[in-house]
Amino acid sequence: MQLSIIIVNYNVKYFLEQCLYSVERAIKNIAAEIIVIDNNSTDGSNIFLCNKFANVQFIWNKENVGFSKANNIGLRQAKGKHVLFLNPDTIIAEDCLEKCLAFFELQKNIGALGIRMIDGAGNFLKESKRGSISPITSFFKLCGLASMFPKSPIFARYYLGHLSENANHFVDILSGAFMMVKKDIADGLGGFDEDFFMYGEDVDLSYRIQKAGYNNCYFSQSTIIHFKGESTKKESLKYINLFYGAMDLFVKKHYGSLEAGFYSCFIHIAIALKAASTFFKKLLSGSKSDIGSGDNYLSTVIVAGKNEYEAVVCLLIKAGSVMQVIGRVGDDENVSDISLGSCEQLQGIIKRHRIHKVIFCIDELTVKQVIRFIQNAPLDVVSYSLHGSGTDSVVGSNNKNEAGDIIGVG
Repeated sequence: MQLSIIIVNYNVKYFLEQCLYSVERAIKNIAAEIIVIDNNSTDGSNIFLCNKFANVQFIWNKENVGFSKANNIGLRQAKGKHVLFLNPDTIIAEDCLEKCLAFFELQKNIGALGIRMIDGAGNFLKESKRGSISPITSFFKLCGLASMFPKSPIFARYYLGHLSENANHFVDILSGAFMMVKKDIADGLGGFDEDFFMYGEDVDLSYRIQKAGYNNCYFSQSTIIHFKGESTKKESLKYINLFYGAMDLFVKKHYGSLEAGFYSCFIHIAIALKAASTFFKKLLSGSKSDIGSGDNYLSTVIVAGKNEYEAVVCLLIKAGSVMQVIGRVGDDENVSDISLGSCEQLQGIIKRHRIHKVIFCIDELTVKQVIRFIQNAPLDVVSYSLHGSGTDSVVGSNNKNEAGDIIGVG
């Protein structure tokens, strides 16, 4: 067994459906297993997913035990030489895992590997590579100096802004959204620290891997989509307390008492400032609706073969969507009155028909092709969603800080 893929689910069944669809395509040539640990979801994940993915090992917890503990349950079941901790709101390219494993084997002394990540709008996610946590680094980030000088090796060290996103680097911290670790190293370190319920556990494990004498590597030669925002809205008070509370726990665990005390005080000030900032943002925005809530009324094209196009249209109807579907974009020869043109003509079609939403069907296109398109399309007014052939959902995200755009049946 080369690889064990461990995914923790909590009330994101439609995102997980698309994630598993992409993972199964990516392990086609790999001796691999998929383990999903569900933290007592209440959205019907059990009934919805079990019959769809017969080759996935599901573990159904009777309570929400948190991210760290759930991952450790999966780790104890894993048989692979390598373990991939993967978030359920991710979509991975078909050749991603093969590339990662090949790179792992070629390099010496690598303990863990992370990946280049983009959000649902095609923007690079800076947390793909991070520097060590320290009071001064965190201060530069929170006070805005990191944003003012995004390439500075001093001010932007939190996200290592001076290191190119398009090159491989040894880094301090990897994201738990995609973290590939050698199984014997993960076992030797005891997996994730279960004192971290949610957030901070990837920082802690990355730190302990380095402390054990291994390197953490940021791998840029493949890209995944990480929709984000599915478990906790990033501007909510709950998120602020969870995130900064995890950072507080980390410094108390790993730093000296004087430095930890200073950092803890700094974190509590940061929580208060962030909470105040969030309150005033909400006050100024008034009762503005969530991003994506009006997408049902926007003009839409579906990139798909004829049969899959019809399946998606039926899915939208069943889900009660009133989305204005203009037609199909596809490369097959079965051209009909609903075909607007080929995939190569998509940007022109978007401009000509004033399209606001594109649904990509993963079958007519590969995930790799979709990633390439959404990264290179200079069309900020367009939102993108993905649908795996034969699945019962369409998922996307316009904003990494907000809940995603979901259409599903079942």
